[in-house]
Order: sequence, then structure tokens, then C-alpha cells
Amino acid sequence: MDGIQQYLVSASGQMSVPAAVRHRWHLDQGGPVDVIDLGFGVLTVPAGEAKRLLGDLLSREDHAKYVETLANDPDLATT
Repeated sequence: MDGIQQYLVSASGQMSVPAAVRHRWHLDQGGPVDVIDLGFGVLTVPAGEAKRLLGDLLSREDHAKYVETLANDPDLATT
């Protein structure tokens, strides 16, 4: 599999995970994944990996500051 591939997102926001990735992550029957919104893109990783990854990349304080910047983003509103 090439490092960069392009996939189609449906009108309802769904996107298929490639078969090779589903096999490698043991998701053949489906299951949870972690999704990290980076602001400029979305990173999908195996379930349980996002917290560890963010811990490796950002300090707790830097992460908290970033989350604060999202507070008024209408695209991220949950209600």
C-alpha cells in the first residue's frame, strides 16, 4: 500500500478503512478507532493509541491550550 491514498467520504460523513488496514488493526468485523482532529486534517489510529500518541507529541499544557481554541468552533459543536 502506498503511503498516501485518497478515499471518498459519503454525504453522511462515512469513510471506508482500506482492507489492508482493517486486517492489520484486527478490524475485519469492525470496531472502534481513535480519531484526532489536527485542525488541518484528521488522523485515524487504532483504538487506544490516540492518548499515547498525543502524550508523546504535546505537553499536557499545550494540548489544553489547543483544546481551548476549539471551544467556539461551530463545526465542532455537539448540541
